[in-house]
Amino acid sequence: MPAGDAQRTWFPEMVDFLRREWRDSMSPAQWIGLRDQLDAMLESLRTQRGIRPALIYCPKCKTQHRAQFLRVSVRALILALRRLEIASDDTVRACEKAWNQYRRQHALDLYGQSAPQGTPRESPVACSPTGS
Repeated sequence: MPAGDAQRTWFPEMVDFLRREWRDSMSPAQWIGLRDQLDAMLESLRTQRGIRPALIYCPKCKTQHRAQFLRVSVRALILALRRLEIASDDTVRACEKAWNQYRRQHALDLYGQSAPQGTPRESPVACSPTGS
C-alpha cells in the first residue's frame, strides 16, 4: 500500500468518474446519488488494495484501535468540484447554499441520509464505552 493511501479520500479513478458524471444542472437529490456512487467506489478501492485504517489511541480504554475510514460527504463532493477545477467558484458557492437549504429542509445528515434529531456525531474510533 503506498504511503498516505489510508488517509486518502479522492483516488484518481474517483476524480475521473466525478469529471464524467458532474453536471451543473444536477439537483441536490442527484448529488446524493452521485455521493453514494463515489462512496461505494472508495470502499471498493480500499478493499481491492488492502488499505486498512490507521491505528489510533483510544483515551477511553487506553488501547489502540483502528480508526474509522473517512467517507465522502455531499459537501466534500461539492468542495472537490472547486479543488479539482470541475466547476467554477460561483457554481460551487451556489451548490453549497442549495445543499445547506436542502439538507435542513429534509433533515438530512452529511451523507444525505435521514438524520434523527439529537444524533451524536460519528466518533473516529471504533471503541465501545466498555473498552472492548
